[in-house]
Amino acid sequence: MDPLAALLDGPRAHGAFLLRSVLTPPWSLRIEDRAPLTVVPVVRGEAWIVPDTGEAVLLGEGDVAIARGPDPYLVADHPSTPPQALILPGQECRTPDGAHLTDYADLGVRTWGTGGPVVLLTGTYGMAGEISKKLLAALPALIVLRAADWPTPLVALLAGEIGRDVPGQEAVLDRLLDVLLIAALRAWFDRPGTPAPAWYRAHRDPVVGQALRLLQHQPAEPWTVAKLAANTGVSRAALARRFATTVGETPMAYLTGWRLALAADLLRQHPEATIAAVARQVGYGSAFALSAAFKREFGVSPQRYRTA
Repeated sequence: MDPLAALLDGPRAHGAFLLRSVLTPPWSLRIEDRAPLTVVPVVRGEAWIVPDTGEAVLLGEGDVAIARGPDPYLVADHPSTPPQALILPGQECRTPDGAHLTDYADLGVRTWGTGGPVVLLTGTYGMAGEISKKLLAALPALIVLRAADWPTPLVALLAGEIGRDVPGQEAVLDRLLDVLLIAALRAWFDRPGTPAPAWYRAHRDPVVGQALRLLQHQPAEPWTVAKLAANTGVSRAALARRFATTVGETPMAYLTGWRLALAADLLRQHPEATIAAVARQVGYGSAFALSAAFKREFGVSPQRYRTA
């Protein structure tokens, strides 16, 4: 699997924070939840997103913003409107002076606000795994996809589903959020002039893309450059040269990083799994071999990492 898909295959939306906000100007929310990634589609009306550093951006109806944490930002009817609410870690809501929030009320299933003409959706990913760090590191603090440039039915679909309270709805919303995010990121990476990371562009290369897919889908395979070259139909030297030029590192260096990232996520997601079992799953012959490589990469043992 590629790193774009891996963002949603490891710590993907699973009981993600999803909320519809219905607001009347003046309104202003300061987001300090330190979430690694938040998706903000505008269903109706307009909203400004104001990072602490960088340009304020006006969003229109159908636009989608993706904010990469943990830096705080403001979402408001206008950049000059003082914050009325602070959104803190764990989605705790307070007034700017720390009191309980009373101006914003519960308006129904997954819906809050003051009522009014502006409707926003918020989808927050609360975890970042080691695999997704490769993706998150490639993203700017704020991405905006305009409705006119990226027509999609996904915003309306998520808006229509978010207020339903039926069995299995949380799983439906998680998957819709995943689809919206990955489609938006793909559209952004594919946009002319966007500095897409080398590992994303490399998937378009017929040789390097095939090699990447083999490494990502079969990390436990005892890969060598020669074996990888045989599976991609080129010489060992040609693959090594082409891979390093396209991806920015050698095939074996990439494989090592991928295996250790997988191991890190597995340690967190499956606390019942032994270190030896995780080692076998990601291509290390023993718990000792994984532990040595893991400590070189992360500075701590797998067990210490798991319990940190």
